[in-house]
Amino acid sequence: MLRCSRASDPNGPMYYNGIYHLFYQFNPLQPVWGNIVWAHSYSTDMINWKPLQHAIYPTKPFDINGCWSGSATILPGNKPVIIYTGIDGQNRQVQNVAFPKNLSDPYLREWVKPDYNPVIKPEGEINSSAFRDPTTAWYGPDSHWKTIIGSRKGRLGMAVLYKSRDFVKWVKAENPLHSSQNSGMWECPDFFPVLPKPMLGVDNSVTRNGLKHVFKVSLDETRYDYYTIGTYDFIHNKYVPNGLSRITTQG
Repeated sequence: MLRCSRASDPNGPMYYNGIYHLFYQFNPLQPVWGNIVWAHSYSTDMINWKPLQHAIYPTKPFDINGCWSGSATILPGNKPVIIYTGIDGQNRQVQNVAFPKNLSDPYLREWVKPDYNPVIKPEGEINSSAFRDPTTAWYGPDSHWKTIIGSRKGRLGMAVLYKSRDFVKWVKAENPLHSSQNSGMWECPDFFPVLPKPMLGVDNSVTRNGLKHVFKVSLDETRYDYYTIGTYDFIHNKYVPNGLSRITTQG
């Protein structure tokens, strides 16, 4: 890493064809926040990491003012996809997708951003300046992919839920997956199941009776990360925490 650069916000970790991948927010020009691109490093042992060329950087109208945080999902056929927040020419926060240019390259060195982006826009009551950080998607029993995006409405922090059949056309759910009064902007949400048998690993799309889910969010106002453990209603797409939130780290 250059001495004059700044790295933060690890995004989209994945394991693909024998290689571990990690992306992160990166300013290649100076050691302050700004000029954000998605830097990309790889590893074969999760200990030693080597940098690759930047995966995503501002080149299109839908991300010309920045490529902010997001996540990675593995689609059927072992096809990775990145969904990330772009800052468009109107300084709106919009959600875009990117795909590997060459799936036979285990290093996934080049990524393509389709011209049909953005796939999710801040419409209706959504605050276009508080609408970011889509999480890893999960596939539900209703045959829809789902993702959540951090947002707020006044002082009401929320994880806005979207669903899609093809990862291209997304529709906002009637209600957020989860929300909380007087918490302000929710950033970098995470949502994943806790499996009863750890040897199975973490599969975001698993559905079982008695399954618990972890919901984590970063609060913009406090600069702390918080998480709860609770129950996810797959039918009504609602998360209910079992107790009080816990602080994990300070940003």
